[in-house]
Amino acid sequence: MVRAWVLGLLLAIGGGAQAHEVRPAIGDLTVADGQLTLSLAINAEALVAGIDLDGVQDTNETEGSADVDTLRRLEPEALAPRLSAIVPQISAGIGLTADGTPVTLSEGTITVDPVGDPELPRDTLLVLQAAVPPGTQTVEMSWPREYGTLVLRQQGVDEPFTGYLSGGQSSGPIALKGTAPQSGLMSFLQYIPVGFEHILPMGLDHILFVLGLFFLSTHLGPLLWQVTAFTLAHTVTLALAVLGYVSVPATVVEPLIAASIVFVAVENVLSGELHKWRPVVVFCFGLLHGLGFASVLGEFGLPSLQVVPALLGFNVGVEIGQLTVIALAFLLTLPVLQRAGEGGYRRYLAVPASVVIALVGAYWFVQRAFA
Repeated sequence: MVRAWVLGLLLAIGGGAQAHEVRPAIGDLTVADGQLTLSLAINAEALVAGIDLDGVQDTNETEGSADVDTLRRLEPEALAPRLSAIVPQISAGIGLTADGTPVTLSEGTITVDPVGDPELPRDTLLVLQAAVPPGTQTVEMSWPREYGTLVLRQQGVDEPFTGYLSGGQSSGPIALKGTAPQSGLMSFLQYIPVGFEHILPMGLDHILFVLGLFFLSTHLGPLLWQVTAFTLAHTVTLALAVLGYVSVPATVVEPLIAASIVFVAVENVLSGELHKWRPVVVFCFGLLHGLGFASVLGEFGLPSLQVVPALLGFNVGVEIGQLTVIALAFLLTLPVLQRAGEGGYRRYLAVPASVVIALVGAYWFVQRAFA
């Protein structure tokens, strides 16, 4: 029963993670010469389909999944009018004020990416504009709950605002001349949930890699060796990438991350022991995963005066997320271990789960490398 539940969960992750993933919207906010411009990179198909994205990480979880798939197959010139038709609704849902006075957003431009693999999300850029009164000191924006999560980034000032808005949250007042420098502690605390959410629920490939480490052995020692090696490695490359010392294209990093999932899972099947090379290999793969984490921070942005505290907060959030995955996996598999013993646990759960993880990783590798 538990084995079937766990394997079903892994199959669900593999089947829908890339195809119907809901990515956070990215909003760039600029105010210049009395005009506010909000450039939104959004899940246009989900919005046009009328899906409530609050708390949704996969559109397969919704009744409108088939509609999203159909809309992904539309050419840009066909999807753009469909989105334009609901722009008044989108604008009305976004609460925007200038020095406390409501401001109305109107449509600027819509740019839809060409049709690619309909199984994968594509980006649409919606530009909204509004006039703001002369002498405006602050603007404030709220993001509708049903539109999911928004990463809001202020542009064009020395100390820009960056916010992570979800669940109908408001940005609070955003100073048009730039925000007051944030304390190191505030930056640290602000970025912990960003790192956590990149693992749970958004980091499905990282989750499978951690599960691959977990299923090697029932003993704590092998797991600690692997997790320590993985943590040290991704911390190094995350810092180097964010600070600009290392840059590797996502087209290289993402397939290799998928390959790392295949490797650890296949080794689980072939051997249930921690060989001396395994922590070294995990360390090398951790370097790749750190580059993947850095891409998230590249979208979110870091406060220029508090890069180190924000980076540490993000990394702490990632670690909490990884430990949560391990804790949940332990709780879910403990009944099998208690009932079947180590031999039965490996035969009936660890090996089958690792096979599924390897197949999912292989699918992702092909998808990312050759799509």
